[in-house]
Amino acid sequence: MKKIIFLLLVSFQFANASVKDTLQYPNPFQKYYLYTEAIEDDDCDACGCSANGGSMGFSSMLNSNFIGVRYVYQSYTTKEGVFNNSPWIDENFNTVQIWSRIPVTKRIQMSALLPYHNNNRDLATGKEGISGIGDFTIMGMYTLIQPKMDSISNYSHKVQFGGGLKAPTGKYNVANNGTLNPSFQLGTGSWDYLLVSEYVVKRKQFGINTALSYTFKTENQKQYQFGNQFNYGSTLFYLFDLDKIKLVPQAGIAGEVYASNKQVKQEVIGTKGDILFSKFGLEVGKNKLSLGLNAMLPINQNLTGGNVKSNYRFSINLNYSL
Repeated sequence: MKKIIFLLLVSFQFANASVKDTLQYPNPFQKYYLYTEAIEDDDCDACGCSANGGSMGFSSMLNSNFIGVRYVYQSYTTKEGVFNNSPWIDENFNTVQIWSRIPVTKRIQMSALLPYHNNNRDLATGKEGISGIGDFTIMGMYTLIQPKMDSISNYSHKVQFGGGLKAPTGKYNVANNGTLNPSFQLGTGSWDYLLVSEYVVKRKQFGINTALSYTFKTENQKQYQFGNQFNYGSTLFYLFDLDKIKLVPQAGIAGEVYASNKQVKQEVIGTKGDILFSKFGLEVGKNKLSLGLNAMLPINQNLTGGNVKSNYRFSINLNYSL
């Protein structure tokens, strides 16, 4: 398995993934492995409706190995219809995730994520909602370059590659395609595959994380296929190592690019798009617990031909270090 993941990813790209940085030289990061992600990686289908990780990432900033709970909220405004005078409606996606990150060997780590979605929208005919288990995601990461510390400059860097899959445990309803947001779903109904990589460079308390990912989406049993997705991002972070707590503020950008959806092997017009976000966050850690807050605001976007507009996203997570 290790060789398969490594060979696939070397031929694919050189810098995207979910991170976690373990320093072997005494410094402020020694006990707290910083790794922030833009893996938007995962599947955040065209509007993030069945997002498991999405641009919020797969890892904690302060816990290298953990199990936790994360809440993600996404706000969208969508055009209800195909005409110029069609009304715009509000769509809200609420997701509670159980997520974890566990070491398998010195160089291999596994991430798992199971979401529960509660999505709703305000139609002209009244409020509509769906809720239930989403798609389960599992991913393995291989450390190509172990952290190396320059004793004079306190400089270190790390490269990781990985891959994974998303199982169709969330319900897919073909009736939700229609003229509204086709991503108003609990899941894609398909087996989807991920390639991810990440590069982290740090000097003393300051660091930069760059991550990339690509999701290959397959056709589901209803002959519908969501478009492949490319995610990228870069985040600046700084560690404040105080007496009793650790503080890690962060800021950066994250982008998502979606290919067109397909129905019966034919492209669905107006379903591709792209979006660029600004990202801001803070994580606080004490002993084995950490609390994280993140917010994302769109800078530029063109989703589904301009028929879907992302307003903002935010998340809050509570993790317990293993």
